[in-house]
Amino acid sequence: MFSLLTPMEAEALRLSLRVAFWAVLGSLPFGVMLAWILSRLHFPGKSLLDGLLHLPLVLPPVVIGYLLLVGLGRNGVIGKILYEHLGVSIAFTWKGAVAASAVMAFPLLVRTVRLSLDAVDARLEMAARTYGAGPWRVFFTITLPLSMPGIVAGMVLAFARSLGEFGATITFVSNIPGRTQTLPLALYTLTQVPNGEEAAMRLCLLAVAIALVALIGANWLEKRLPALLGR
Repeated sequence: MFSLLTPMEAEALRLSLRVAFWAVLGSLPFGVMLAWILSRLHFPGKSLLDGLLHLPLVLPPVVIGYLLLVGLGRNGVIGKILYEHLGVSIAFTWKGAVAASAVMAFPLLVRTVRLSLDAVDARLEMAARTYGAGPWRVFFTITLPLSMPGIVAGMVLAFARSLGEFGATITFVSNIPGRTQTLPLALYTLTQVPNGEEAAMRLCLLAVAIALVALIGANWLEKRLPALLGR
């Protein structure tokens, strides 16, 4: 696949896959935790928390990118502390692209996992507690295995969303070839240069193919994973 692309296009694809992988891996524990909280607990402000988690779905991506820049830029509230005390800079690096992609994909991950947790029969958890199992044991031996199809499907959807992230990424980390230029940013660049239509079409078809495979894979896993896990 990479041999069919130019060096710039291949580098953009590699960076996109790298960013999407770390975005999903880094957000997965928090996504499962928040999905469990929203599914199992009742507390004041739950609706507000749910609304805040879903804001990236309704806000313009540029707004999310700007908020990340304000918070994690070198002069940002958190970014300044990270840079001055740890020497860590996130804005305008591939790590910033990971952060932007993770934030934009996070609602899809949480929502999918939460729906899967809601489908788990709470009576099974109650029965386990009756026999003396602690909360952690109940979660790891009953809740987590039974909700695994939804978790995997959520990971696939979040991965696909991370691959397609554009607005927040270009606002937070710019469009730097070889450093922050992901597949959507490379496609945008090619549409702005003379004679870039052919290369732009190749990347467009590649992006469509990856997204389609991810969606088909998510649907397949949701239906087949329970059987594979022996449920």
